[in-house]
Amino acid sequence: MKNLSRRDFMKNVALAAMASTVGASLSSCANAVKKINVEEKTKMPNLIYVFPDQFRRQSLGFLNEDPVITPNLNKFASESLVLTDCVSCYPLCSPYRAMLLTGKYPAQNKVLTNCHSRRYKFHNELQKSDRCISDVLHDNDYSLGYIGKWHLESPLPEKNTYGEYTWTPPDRRHGFDYWCSYGSTGHHFHTHYYINSKSEKDVTEISEWSPKFETDVATNYIKNTNGKYRKPNQPFALFLAYNPPHPNYKEVPEKYVKMYDGKNYKDLLVRPNLDPKGETSEKAKGWVKNYFAAVTGIDDQFGRILNCLKEQGLDKNTIVIFTSDHGDMMGSHNLRSKNVWYEESMGVPFIIRWPGHIKPGKDDLLINTPDIMPTLLAMMGLKNKIPKDVQGKDLAGAFLGKKINRPDSSFYFLIKEGKPDSGRRGLRTHRYTFVISKSKKKNKIFLYDNKKDPYQLENIADSKPELVKKLTEKLYKKLTEINDPWVKNS
Repeated sequence: MKNLSRRDFMKNVALAAMASTVGASLSSCANAVKKINVEEKTKMPNLIYVFPDQFRRQSLGFLNEDPVITPNLNKFASESLVLTDCVSCYPLCSPYRAMLLTGKYPAQNKVLTNCHSRRYKFHNELQKSDRCISDVLHDNDYSLGYIGKWHLESPLPEKNTYGEYTWTPPDRRHGFDYWCSYGSTGHHFHTHYYINSKSEKDVTEISEWSPKFETDVATNYIKNTNGKYRKPNQPFALFLAYNPPHPNYKEVPEKYVKMYDGKNYKDLLVRPNLDPKGETSEKAKGWVKNYFAAVTGIDDQFGRILNCLKEQGLDKNTIVIFTSDHGDMMGSHNLRSKNVWYEESMGVPFIIRWPGHIKPGKDDLLINTPDIMPTLLAMMGLKNKIPKDVQGKDLAGAFLGKKINRPDSSFYFLIKEGKPDSGRRGLRTHRYTFVISKSKKKNKIFLYDNKKDPYQLENIADSKPELVKKLTEKLYKKLTEINDPWVKNS
C-alpha cells in the first residue's frame, strides 16, 4: 500500500467530499425532475367515454320526450354541458366508431358500412395504418382501456361469422393496453370477451347482463384493483361501449322491466309520428317496454361509474362523456332500427362534464362525429399532437367558454359496401334536415323544417325549390371540402 502524506490525504478527502456533494446534487435534481414529471402527468385529465349502442337522444328523461326512467343521467346532466342538437352523422354502428377513433369521414377511413365477414373483400374495417385518438393518447403517457363492443373488424369469410367472435389481434388495438372486448353480438346475457387475449382461442364466456359485467370491469379499471388494470402514475382514458339498448330487445334484466309495470304501449309510444296502422309500428308495441327498460338499466350502470369516480377522488380531474353511436326509430315513421335521417335515428345524447373547466348548461352546438377526436385531444392539452390527416374540427373552445367559428350544420351519410360514391348525403342544420338520395333515374330529395315540424311529418322539398337549391350548393361545397367522391358522381 502506498503511504500518503498528511497533505495528500487531506487533498483526497476534499476531492471525495466534493464528488459526494455533486453526486448528491445531481441525484436530488433527477428526483426533482422525476417528481415534476409525475405531477404533470397527474394534472393531465382522465377521460371516460361511455357510448351505449342505439340509445336515442329522446330517451333522456330530463328532456321529457320519451317517458323513461333515467335518474342518474338526469343528475349528471344538471352538472354537465348538454348538446341539445347532437347527431350521429352516420347513424350506424361501425361507421360511427371509425369516425370517432380516426377523426376522418368514411371515404377516408374506409369503413363505409357495418363491419362483418361478408365485407372482408372490401377491406371494410378500421385500418391498421390509421392513427386513432387512442394511439395519440398512448404515445403521450396515457393508460388506455377499451371495454365492450368494438365492431371494427371484417374477419375472413371462411370463419362463418357475422361478427360475434371477431378477433382483434394486439397489433390492431390502436394503443389500448387494457382490452375487454368482442366484435358484435345480439346476445346480452351470454356474451364472450377477449380479455387482454394474445390468442384467438383465449375467449371468456360471461353469463350475466353484459352492461353489468362491463361496469364491474370498468370500476375495477378506475380503481386499478390489485394494480392489474393500468399504470398508477399515468392519467387514463377509458372507452366503455355497452351493447344495449341495441336489440335483442328481449334480453334485459327483469328488475328494469318491472319498473315499467302498469304501462302499456300507449303510455310509452307517445311520439306523434308513429304510424298506428304500420306493420313496424305494430311490432314496436311489443319492443318499447324492453327498450326503455334497457335504457334504465344503462342509466343504473352509468350511475355506478359516476359513484366509483367520486369514491376514488377522481371525479374532479376526469372528463366524462355520455353519448351514443346512433338512435332507434322504435316505430316512428313505421320504421325500426336506425340508418335513416330522422331525428329518432340521428339524434344522440352528448353530455360532457369536467368540473372547473366546462360550465354546466345547454348548447345547440352542431358537432360532426369526426370532430370529437380532435376536440378531445385539444381539450386534454394535446392540440399539437392531432394527426395532420384528421378531417374533424377542433371545437374545444366551444366547450371551454371561448368564442370560435361554430359549425352551421352536421353531415348525414349512408353508403353501400365497396361503393364510396353511393348512397345518401345530407345536412342537418339548426332548423332543417336536408337529404339527397342517389338514384339511377332521378335523385330523391327530402327536406324537413324541424322548427315548424319537429316530428318530420311533411317533406317540403317540392314546395321550397329555392331553399333546396341553396342547401344543395351548401352540401356539395362541404362534401368537396372533405373529398367525398359522391359529389363527382351524383
